[in-house]
Amino acid sequence: MVLNPNLTRKSTTALLAPTLLVATFALSSFAAGSPAAPEGPVATALSTDSIVQKLVVANAQRARALRGYQQTRSYSLNYHGFPGSRSAEMKVDAFFTAPNKKDFTVVSQSGSKFLLTHVLLKLLDSEKEAWQSGKQLELTPDNYEFTFLQMDRTPEGEAYVLQVKPRINNKFLYKGKIWVDAHDFAVTRLSAEPARNPSFWISRTQIDLHYAKFGEFWLPLHNNSVTHVRLGGDAVLNIDYADYQINGTKQARDAHPSDQTPVLPPANSVSGDPH
Repeated sequence: MVLNPNLTRKSTTALLAPTLLVATFALSSFAAGSPAAPEGPVATALSTDSIVQKLVVANAQRARALRGYQQTRSYSLNYHGFPGSRSAEMKVDAFFTAPNKKDFTVVSQSGSKFLLTHVLLKLLDSEKEAWQSGKQLELTPDNYEFTFLQMDRTPEGEAYVLQVKPRINNKFLYKGKIWVDAHDFAVTRLSAEPARNPSFWISRTQIDLHYAKFGEFWLPLHNNSVTHVRLGGDAVLNIDYADYQINGTKQARDAHPSDQTPVLPPANSVSGDPH
């Protein structure tokens, strides 16, 4: 079978778009636990507006508290379908410096050269660019409509589950559900899909992103996303985040998961290509 290179390139670009969504979500909700977390039973009668207000305030406190961090990421990308199966893996050291600087060092890579060059490496460049968007990606009432769904008891504790829908037209925003820790008012999980389909070549993308509490800070732990391609394939990208070294307001220190680290299901995230 002779493959159309333009078709292959377009499908690769389409699969990259929802992957960028996952990367940029970190901008809207990263960082520390609330410095004034309440003790005792959680009050479940807060209004949606109150929950969101506390989330926005806590996010601003986190942004001021977190000076930077270093992490190791393990990427695993698999595509199965037309015109064949391909896979690639990459290990990256990532460096964040407040307020919005991202740098990456590729430690190792293996597998499909096409996936490495046209998806994973391009993803790193695009993530750095996306982080410059600032307020357009923040998890605020200006950018999203919030609806309270339920209370949920998670491995980390009680959480408010909110539905989110974008108010503005931005390719990096999403629609779905977030879990907001009832004590720290930090996002601990995201289950969503792109607010608009990034390409004709994609039928659906589902993203599942989990956070864990490292010392005082909530940071990404595992990402699982699956993209269904109209040509009959599935692309799965898994990202594991580990070996955090955090520079907060007190002092730089190595961070280890706290006792509140969630028990997570198997991971994944999205991106893949038939070549």
